[in-house]
Order: sequence, then structure tokens, then C-alpha cells
Amino acid sequence: MALAFFGLSIFLLLTLDLDQSSPSPVYAASQGVEITYGSTIKLMHERTRFRLHSHDVPYGSGSGQQSVTAFPNVDDSNSYWIVRPLLGSSSKQGDSIKSGTIIRLQHMRTRKWLHSHLHASPISGNLEVSCYGDDDNSDTGDNWRLEIEGSGKIWKQDQRIRLLHVDTGGYLHSHDKKYTRIAGGQQEVCGVRDKRADNVWLAVEGVYLPVNESK
Repeated sequence: MALAFFGLSIFLLLTLDLDQSSPSPVYAASQGVEITYGSTIKLMHERTRFRLHSHDVPYGSGSGQQSVTAFPNVDDSNSYWIVRPLLGSSSKQGDSIKSGTIIRLQHMRTRKWLHSHLHASPISGNLEVSCYGDDDNSDTGDNWRLEIEGSGKIWKQDQRIRLLHVDTGGYLHSHDKKYTRIAGGQQEVCGVRDKRADNVWLAVEGVYLPVNESK
């Protein structure tokens, strides 16, 4: 795990747009650290404690796009996601993110966007969640509205959240239904149109960029 985390740190130092005056990222974020644009995080499904995950394997049904699952192990680099603003937004790297904000999540390894649409998910037949596009191609199917549970108004680590897909009205969801073949042991991730205990997530491991104090 330590080696994988070191590799992530090197990757970010090479790719993040940080100038010399920027404060250092928080690598071992403690509870309550704010999540800002440009941070690279893992999202943990609260009920099962699996991490939101993707890899360069397409679905064998539905859209045929890159599959998204929930992964049981903590130390897997395919479970990192970069928090990005809405396309065309004036938000900058290091800005805080309020409840109700529309965000995008970019898969760190494959550069594709967390996406959803009306195709049926492979196991449960709910809304399929996939990865799609690249650095230069993103559409409204990549847009998710952040909903913070409880009284908090700014997104922080270990805070209970839901992600509502703007186009379909489906909440990012997982459950204990698992794949048995290509992604054996990994859980299905899909979208459902009602609030359930199974669509609560928390930001856990990651590299959290400090809050941008300049406005």
C-alpha cells in the first residue's frame, strides 16, 4: 500500500498545475480536511466499504463503454478519481465545493469521466454507470450534483454524501450484488432514482489539495 501511495504522489507532482508558491498537498488527509477541485480521492461506499473503481475493461452489454465497479481492496490505483468542476465553470484548482454543486469525476488512470445514461446496468437492470470520454471530450452525461448529508455545507473528507446524476436523476449506487467473471468479486455500481442507504459514499484515501485562498 505504501508503495502504491508513493507512486500516486509522484504522478500528481508531475501532472498537477502547481506553481512554486502553492502550499503542499495533504497526502495523509485527516478527518475534516476540505475536498477541493484538483484533489485525487477514493470514494468508499458506506454500507459495504468497497471503493468506486474502474479499469480498461468494457461492459459486455448495454453501452459497451468502460465498466465501473466497486472494489474490495484499499490499495488499488484504479480507484482514484480527480475532482473536476463543471465544464465551462469559472471554478479553479483548490476551490472549495459546496453542497448542491455540479461536479465531474475523472478516472485518474484512464482519464475517462464517471458517466451515466439510460442503458440498463448488467446485474440489476438499473441505470448503467460507465466511464466515457477523455481529457478533451466531456458531455452532460458526466455531470453529478453533490448532496451532503447532515448540516455540513462544504465537502470534507469522511463526510456522508450522495451524487445525483443530472441527466438521468439517478443516484450513484452500489450493493452486494457481485460480478463472477471478468470483474469477479467486484460489486455492481449503477444509478437508482430514489434515495437509499445504499447510495451514500464517503471520500477517504487520496491527495487533497489545499484550499485556494485567493479569490
